[in-house]
Amino acid sequence: MLVKLTPPFSVRLCQFLWILSFAVGGFTTVYFFVIRTELLPLMADRAREVTPDRADATYEAAADIVFWVVFAIIVGTLLVQITLLVSFMGRRPQIRWWQLLTLGVQALLVVLSPGWVALGEKGAPLQPLLAGQAALVLLALLFGVLPRAIAWSARRHDVRRGPEATPRPDL
Repeated sequence: MLVKLTPPFSVRLCQFLWILSFAVGGFTTVYFFVIRTELLPLMADRAREVTPDRADATYEAAADIVFWVVFAIIVGTLLVQITLLVSFMGRRPQIRWWQLLTLGVQALLVVLSPGWVALGEKGAPLQPLLAGQAALVLLALLFGVLPRAIAWSARRHDVRRGPEATPRPDL
């Protein structure tokens, strides 16, 4: 009889931290969308500071474009990270590098969000939420490179011979 071995604790903790980061990212995405109407005028004012001699429709369009680009980056990064976690758990080679790349995208969002989207009273929680998600991803990546996790990834299969099944007595 073949028995599938469970992943080591570091891999399970890594997986848990990734899933927790997805929850924070999902909450951030929903919150960002919900406060959109409060953010857009502030974003338009920010664009107005750059070039003050344009029509109001130009600033509103710029605010819309910035909002939807940032929203798409947040959602896209979240979807890519989910796919990468599935690949990590399937032991695809070199997947941690791709996960690290998504952390870089999140770090850019954290750094750039105060100037673009984390504006006003309602937008203030966005940066800590984005930073919290990035911190969870960083922790997940750190647990994913511990020696036991690396050894688990290097093994392609986790099956071994288990205890032999005892024959059932005939009734």
